Amino acid sequence: MTSRRIWLLLAAVLSGTSAAGAGDNTDIVRDLAIRVGPVIGSALACRDIARPRIQAVVEKFAVVIRDASANEAERSDLSQVLDRSVNDGRAAVTAGKIDCKVADRQLADLERSVAGPSLSSVIGPSSAAAATSIASVSAGPLPRGISDKEIRFGIAAPFSGSARELGRQMKLGIDTAFNRVNDAGGVDGRMLKLFAADDGYEPSRTGEAMKLLTEKDQVFGIIGNVGTPTAAVAIPYALERRMLFFGAFTGSNILRNDPPDRYVFNYRASYAEETDAVVRYLVRLRKLQPRQIAVFAQQDSYGDAGFAGVAKAFRALGISDASIVRLNYARNTVDVDEAVNQLKIQKPAIKAVVMVATYRAAARFIEKTRDLYPAMIYSNVSFVGSTALADELKLLGPRYANGVIVTQVVPAVAGYSSAVLEYKNALAKYFPGEAPDYVSLEGYVAANVLIQAIKRTGPQLDTERLIDTLETTRNLDLGLGTQLGFGRSEHQASHKIWGTALDESARYQPLELE
Repeated sequence: MTSRRIWLLLAAVLSGTSAAGAGDNTDIVRDLAIRVGPVIGSALACRDIARPRIQAVVEKFAVVIRDASANEAERSDLSQVLDRSVNDGRAAVTAGKIDCKVADRQLADLERSVAGPSLSSVIGPSSAAAATSIASVSAGPLPRGISDKEIRFGIAAPFSGSARELGRQMKLGIDTAFNRVNDAGGVDGRMLKLFAADDGYEPSRTGEAMKLLTEKDQVFGIIGNVGTPTAAVAIPYALERRMLFFGAFTGSNILRNDPPDRYVFNYRASYAEETDAVVRYLVRLRKLQPRQIAVFAQQDSYGDAGFAGVAKAFRALGISDASIVRLNYARNTVDVDEAVNQLKIQKPAIKAVVMVATYRAAARFIEKTRDLYPAMIYSNVSFVGSTALADELKLLGPRYANGVIVTQVVPAVAGYSSAVLEYKNALAKYFPGEAPDYVSLEGYVAANVLIQAIKRTGPQLDTERLIDTLETTRNLDLGLGTQLGFGRSEHQASHKIWGTALDESARYQPLELE
């Protein structure tokens, strides 16, 4: 690419636009976007290059795109070409293919190429409006889901069906965090908005939910999606579009590739970490033999992830995982009879069940087995929905709730830590009558991690800049009792596990797991 070539292309656009109608120069502008975008992108990746220099070029080129387009479809196509080229330029700096001295020199060449008569004076009066519409953008037209006044996020989760409380609570926590920051003026003057789509916790519906969020609601990124089987559909959808997929309510390893997918970030500890903590507790503190531990799991990728975590914990303790008993039930049902029958025939008798289930199925399994095994130890991973499980067991009676363990990825909601008090105060302010809940607290914490990154990124927000910021987040202290952070090879902010157990009143009490 040379400054002369860029100037010739610009000259062709300007002369063509003066003599012909909009849309006649689309091919030239597309070629120009492919050449100009990497220069803009590499400059944006270098913090020492003054943003007003880049902005001046961006504003001129945005006008060219607008006036070379015969319709909205053409304008959108050209804008996407520019966006992809800008991302290529960023990636070149990140990968070390271009250093910032070269990026600065290329930008200077580009500035000279577009110097002289302003594009707006040649193209016409519409340029002023076009330039105004992109005044706060770092690279071409505003990214989808971002305007001068708002940033749109989406959540695809169950808002119907047997797992609906998980979706409702996750959305509640995120909304609470967004409302709190919006009351303080938003982030760089932009309000954060959350749009929801119901997938019913069925992967067959998740693709349509994601499409609704991106195409109808025009969201910038995804936050707080619920579930492992649904994530198996949602993540490829997001990755294909290079869209942020943040803070999902699942501990599955499909969100934890090595090295991590660039656009996927997790707040919470993994199911492998949760099950490892409870297996060690059962073997080392409760002195159970490995053959006395079984797994009650949903018969899908969520259950598979939890079962794999138990097997990994066994191996880490030097114990064979070949004979672990798995008791299954079908997703979105409470049909646990076959699992109960399988439990009955086990010899020697099972003394502890690690449950990888949702709250209604877990409660039904406990209801049907408590009388058969009065001393049974039941443990659940955090996805179960702690408050919903407690409510279900409370209705059954004290002996069903007492002693049931749930591993948590956030501190106790009954506690008085700074983070929990802030959450409870905000929840009471924006959603009076809603009780504090472990799931909504997780949504609140995850949203605040994202909010901090958006603030650090600054007003020139786009996906690549936000991810660069997330990957440099270190030692973030939100008052949880553990510091949070990411890296280029670490896209999980927290590895902390808290132990809790229900008492006879179905209230969670702290439980030391070590």
